Amino acid sequence: MDGRIVVAGVDGPDLRLEVRFLLREPELVHEAISTEELFDAVSRDGADLFVLGPGLPGMPLVEAIRRIREDPTGRRASILALVPASEPTGLEGGAIAAGANAALRRPLDRFVLESWVAKLLDVPRRILARIPVHVQVVGSRKSSPGEHFYGLSRNLSVHGMLLASPVRIEGEELDLEIDLPEPEGRVRVLGRIVREAPEVGWPYLGYGVEFLFLPEPGQRAIDRLIRRESPPQPPKSLWAPGAIHSTVRRDEWIYEVTEPARTEAGFLVEVRRAKRDGWRPGRSSPFFVVQGDSAQATIDAAREFVRTNG
Repeated sequence: MDGRIVVAGVDGPDLRLEVRFLLREPELVHEAISTEELFDAVSRDGADLFVLGPGLPGMPLVEAIRRIREDPTGRRASILALVPASEPTGLEGGAIAAGANAALRRPLDRFVLESWVAKLLDVPRRILARIPVHVQVVGSRKSSPGEHFYGLSRNLSVHGMLLASPVRIEGEELDLEIDLPEPEGRVRVLGRIVREAPEVGWPYLGYGVEFLFLPEPGQRAIDRLIRRESPPQPPKSLWAPGAIHSTVRRDEWIYEVTEPARTEAGFLVEVRRAKRDGWRPGRSSPFFVVQGDSAQATIDAAREFVRTNG
C-alpha cells in the first residue's frame, strides 16, 4: 500500500506505536509541527491522508479541518481526526461537520485505527483490487464460538469480502476461515459485518464484511492471489469533473453520486460530499464507495447510503 500521510497536532511517536502500518513504512509519514507547515503540505506538497489532533498551536482542530477543505488540493485528501479522551464530547461531531472523513476518540484499539488508516488511504484503489473469488468460508460468531456456519466468498480483498451465507447473521464480529486456492491455503480473519448485500441471490444471504484483523501471512496470501488473478490496470480517476451522475442535498451538505465505473467484480459508485456554501462540482471530498452487480443497483445503493448516513 502506498500513499503519503501528514500528521499534525498529534503526539507523533505515540501514534507510531499505535499504528503498526506507520511502523512498517515510516518513510510515508511526515509530521507537521506548526500550522504553517501543515498548510504548506496541503497547498504545495499534497497528501493522501491527514491525521489531525487538537494539538496544533494557535488553531482549533475544527478550524484546521475547515481550512484544509477550502484548498482545492485538500478537498481530494482524506482526513482522520484523533480526539484525546480528555477533550469534551462533541468534538468528533464538529470534526465530521467540518469535513473529516472519520473521527476517533483515544485511547484506540490499534487494529481499528490501522483499519481506518488503510481504508482512508485506499478508498479509490481498494475496490479495484477486489477480485471474484468463489471459495468456502467457515465462520462463527464471536458471541457463540461453538456454533459454525458454512458460506462462500463472492469477492475478496485484503480489506474485506462479500460473504454469501445460508443463514442469517446479526451485525457482529465474526471469526472466519477462508480456503484460498492452492498454493495459498487457509487464512484466518477477524471480521465485522458492515452491510447487508442484496446483490447476493437466493438461496444465500449476502453480507459485506470488513476485516478488523488479518495477520500478515494472510495479507500476503491474499495479495499474492490478487496479483496473480488481476492483470495490471492503468489508474482511473474517480473524481474527475464530469463524472457526476447526480447530487443530493442533506442539511448543510451536498453529496455527489458518481457515474458507475465497471470493475471486475461489478460496478463501483463513489459518494463525495462538500459543504453547501463551498460546493463546486467535481471538487468534493471522497466519503464512501458502494459496489453492486448492476449500474442502476449501485446508484440506488449509493442514494440509500446518503439517505441513511447523510
